[in-house]
Amino acid sequence: MKNPTILLLSLLALSACTPVTANRGNLLEEYQMKEVIAGQDSRDEVVRKIGSPTAISPFNDNIWYYLGQTTEKVGIFDPKVTKEKIVVVTFGDDGLVNSIQERKEGREDVALVDRKTPTSGNEITFVQQMLGNLGKFNKQDTTNAANTAGTGTVPGGR
Repeated sequence: MKNPTILLLSLLALSACTPVTANRGNLLEEYQMKEVIAGQDSRDEVVRKIGSPTAISPFNDNIWYYLGQTTEKVGIFDPKVTKEKIVVVTFGDDGLVNSIQERKEGREDVALVDRKTPTSGNEITFVQQMLGNLGKFNKQDTTNAANTAGTGTVPGGR
């Protein structure tokens, strides 16, 4: 061991390549899903058994989503999804569970629309704005300056 710094640097470089794993959301296991019984469990019992939902459908309060994923990040690269699970719990009008099932299709990518909303108005440059402000300010009235001084004298008088 003549040079311990080389050994230390190589160990640091090697440890930078180890992946960092992170769990996000509520990644339900099969045994947790089996605890929820359709036609028997209410909303409160579902929350007690598997936790609160990640999201509730904005158009139907009777649909709950449990989203979970495991990501792995190596070094400075972006994290990659290694495991993902989406579980949908639907409730009937009576408040009891109708079904609990894993969504096999996964999530859907929604395409972004690259449009601009037209607006009315003028498109002017910075120089046009500066030149347009010339003359818009009030000029000072110098004839009344002597009267506001409070001396009571009239210019040219004693």
